[in-house]
Amino acid sequence: MRSFSRRRFLFTASAALAAAGITRPVPQEIVPTLLDHILLGCPNLEDGIAYVEERLGVRAAFGGVHPGVGTQNALLSLGERRYLEIIAPDPNQPKAEDARSLKKLKAPKLIGWAAHPGNLDDFALKLKNAGVEAAGLKPGSRKRPDGQVLTWKTLVLQNDADGLLPFFIEWGEGTTHPSVDAPQGCKLTTFEAATPDRAGLKLKVERMGLDLIVLGSTTPHLVADVVGPNGKRSSF
Repeated sequence: MRSFSRRRFLFTASAALAAAGITRPVPQEIVPTLLDHILLGCPNLEDGIAYVEERLGVRAAFGGVHPGVGTQNALLSLGERRYLEIIAPDPNQPKAEDARSLKKLKAPKLIGWAAHPGNLDDFALKLKNAGVEAAGLKPGSRKRPDGQVLTWKTLVLQNDADGLLPFFIEWGEGTTHPSVDAPQGCKLTTFEAATPDRAGLKLKVERMGLDLIVLGSTTPHLVADVVGPNGKRSSF
C-alpha cells in the first residue's frame, strides 16, 4: 500500500470533514513549498485594502507603483518569505492591459501567484528540458514610499492555465523581501488550485516540480486560507 505524506493526510482529512459538514481545523500548512506571494486583484486599491482588513484585522501597507505597467499595490506579510499583494490600477498612469483587466473585476479576486525557484537562468533551462514553454527573463522594479528601490526578474509561462500556474521570481541582490517589513501577524495556511481539467493541470504541475495541490471544480479558481492575528480564518 502506498503511504501518504503528512501533507496529503492533512488534505484528505480536511476534505472528509468538509464533506461531512464539519468545520475543518486549521492545518499546519498546505502551501506549495516555493510559494513567494499571492495576488489579490481589485478594481480600486483602497477598497481592496479595506476588504482584506475587514477579514483579517490587519491593514495592508501601500507598497508603491509599477512604472509602465499601470498598477499599484499594497502588501501584507503571510509568514516567512510569503506575502499577499493587493494589486489595482494606478489612476496616475496610462491604462495598460493589466490595469484594464483589473478595472473589470466586480470584487477582489485571487488572480495569480508567484514562486521562487532560486536562480531563474537555471530554472528556465529546467523548464525547457521538461518541455515547458516560458517567456524570456524580464527585469522589474518598484520604488517604495521610503525611496528604496526593489528589483527582481521574472519568468512567465506561455500558458499559465488562466493564473492557476505561477510565474517565477528571483529577487535582486540586496533587495529586502517584502514579507520582512510588510504588516505582520497573518499566516497563509492553505493554497490550492481548482479546475475542471484536474488531470491536465496536475501533469503540468508535476513536470515543473511544484507541490501544488490540484482539486476538481466546475470553474477554474485559486483558494487561499489565511489566519489573522486574532485567530480568525478567512478564505480568498
